[in-house]
Amino acid sequence: MSRLLFVVLFCLVLLAPGSACAENLSVEYMAGQMIMAGFRGLDVDETSPVVRDIRERHLGGVILFDRDVALKSPVRNIQSPDQVRRLIARLQGYARTPLLVGVDQEGGRVQRLKAENGFAETPSARSLGAGTLAVTMLAGAKAGQQLRNCGFNMDFAPCLDVAVAPDGAAIGALDRSFSSEPEIVAAHGMAFIEGLHSAGVLACVKHFPGHGSAVGDTHLGVVDVTHTWTRSELVPFRQAVEAGLADAVMTAHVFNANLDPERPATLSPDVLGGLLRKELGFSGVVITDDLDMRAVADRYGLERAAVMAVQAGADMLLLGNNLRYDPDVAARVHGALVRAVEAGELTRKRLAESCMRILCLKARLDRP
Repeated sequence: MSRLLFVVLFCLVLLAPGSACAENLSVEYMAGQMIMAGFRGLDVDETSPVVRDIRERHLGGVILFDRDVALKSPVRNIQSPDQVRRLIARLQGYARTPLLVGVDQEGGRVQRLKAENGFAETPSARSLGAGTLAVTMLAGAKAGQQLRNCGFNMDFAPCLDVAVAPDGAAIGALDRSFSSEPEIVAAHGMAFIEGLHSAGVLACVKHFPGHGSAVGDTHLGVVDVTHTWTRSELVPFRQAVEAGLADAVMTAHVFNANLDPERPATLSPDVLGGLLRKELGFSGVVITDDLDMRAVADRYGLERAAVMAVQAGADMLLLGNNLRYDPDVAARVHGALVRAVEAGELTRKRLAESCMRILCLKARLDRP
């Protein structure tokens, strides 16, 4: 029995009806598993901040980038296939519970594994959506095999956003959507996921409840889709969830007063707990989009946004740590979650629910 599978089975016993699971799982461990963070460096050692977080704070996952946005540098974590393979192996070697290792390999203009660094590129979603499902599945399989060979186990793809606004700064203009037709997005999105799954790579679909009708970019500030979003944008997410293909769902930072008059989707119990969990029936891992994006960071601040996201129903907090760099970013959020439990803003049981979803997802990594 693998170490991770043992941990999962042990925790399942703790979570059985009548068990005092919240009293038996360490808050520090659970909080750490709920954080996925970015870091600097083509290699790591015992002195690296990310290694400190893995060892001392039980970091649940990491995300790799090819470029360092804050430094405006083409060097961040990805230089060549061999280098990435060594880096990820080192990271996993420091982890007592295996890490989720994710990357944005959507294809086209949003892919971190590029030809210039020795990788095979992935076609854009828009070009795939204009073709056959067989070609899309093959593209997903090729991307997945390349990711798996490097040590990645999660792709932050595909985008299930419907290109309602074809010139939208974040989705349409970057060719990140398969189509302006929800059914086409659903079909090609699921085909791409099946390709990833054939290579043993998990898929995190995004950006719930739909970013395709947005004109603005949540990296830069608040984006309001109140008057452009329609329920047709839920179709691809609904179909992927019903087919059991959505391993994880990433939230959008968009604001929609018709869904929540106060909070953006990432921080909204109505959107995450109501729309995604109850209406669509999703029971897997919910991952936030990068909490350092200005749509949430400017208004709420990182620590407060992290606590609010968990209160809303998010399981894993993504800290890209790339738009702005802080070697202590994971420590800050970890501390915020622990303090929120101590202050009664979050319960141990709430953290245990998220931790178990994450561990159960990780248990699937042991499968061939």
